[in-house]
Amino acid sequence: MVLQKSLPMTAGDSECSYANNSILQRTVIVKAKPVLEDTIKNMFKNGIFPKCFTVADLGCSSGPNTLLSISNVIDTVHNLCKENKCEPPELQVYLNDLPDNDFNSVFKSIPSFIEKMKKEKYGNCFIAGVPGSFYERLFPLNSLNFVHSSYSLHWLSQVPKGLECNKGSILISKSSPPQVLEAYFKQYEKDFSSFLHNRSQELMSGGHIVLVFVGRSNPDPRSYDCCCLMDLLTKSLLHLAAEGKIKEDEIDSFNMPSYTPYEEEIKKIIQIEGSFTLQRLEAFESDMAAIEKPNAKHFEDSAKLVVKTIRAVTEVMLASHFGNSIIDHLFDIYIKNVIEYLSMGNTIKFFNISLCLQKK
Repeated sequence: MVLQKSLPMTAGDSECSYANNSILQRTVIVKAKPVLEDTIKNMFKNGIFPKCFTVADLGCSSGPNTLLSISNVIDTVHNLCKENKCEPPELQVYLNDLPDNDFNSVFKSIPSFIEKMKKEKYGNCFIAGVPGSFYERLFPLNSLNFVHSSYSLHWLSQVPKGLECNKGSILISKSSPPQVLEAYFKQYEKDFSSFLHNRSQELMSGGHIVLVFVGRSNPDPRSYDCCCLMDLLTKSLLHLAAEGKIKEDEIDSFNMPSYTPYEEEIKKIIQIEGSFTLQRLEAFESDMAAIEKPNAKHFEDSAKLVVKTIRAVTEVMLASHFGNSIIDHLFDIYIKNVIEYLSMGNTIKFFNISLCLQKK
């Protein structure tokens, strides 16, 4: 059962859809932009460009951010060519996500994007969609120059096995026993290793990868920056159970397929897998309260932003397990719990990790 990124997203143009609630992801892409730019600059520091530069964006989703990273790549390549006074290469761009992704919306946005590039004399650009899981092979051998993925790799390919003892939790929490932590890490280790191995087959010699994903700042997976929001969501589900709207054993049997890695875990997996050299790794935080309303005085504003963001990436999974009828009420309770949490002087921050890899 492959989950990866798109399945948890709320589809369409609804108020709660990912397309309308992806400001956090956009902020992270902007903050991580220097890593992407520096990577491409280092790839062409000798001033020699290929006739065709082949790029894949994995876990592209659909919405306002879909072409943002690709646009940053294209701008960087174009500016380098201007500096070196040479013709820009043709660009082959592949946009990947699971088949459930709204590729129709993505394709509709491409003609205007291409037209803009032509007006700015960026050269030829060819864009194609590639449905499939990035935990499997997606492209022919040695066919890519550059791979990018943002806010996707914390989604696992499946819910880990052996979580029966994770009672009263929907992810790793402070009450999770050690075997739950081990099960989640083993699944992440397997998935990330598969990702690296498959990309090593697809990238040309010396090809690069830039990744950005949610991580954690503490070696303990039960630390605050991992558990906070899911603990509050669990609390909201337990509230529904107390009201008789759902059963507690339904909560016990539900677990999110997500893992936020620690820096040293990432480094160790890269080293053991062996196909890549880690050239750069940086971490930064995103404060949810400061993203959209930096001067907001009311906890309600921040809470609503947080809840819309979480709802956009969890609603499909929650509805599939608990039913559609409880969703609106669940997130009304969730807003109240987040407001209460913030009113106690707490903050909600995402710890993000960006890294650059080069194929050996």
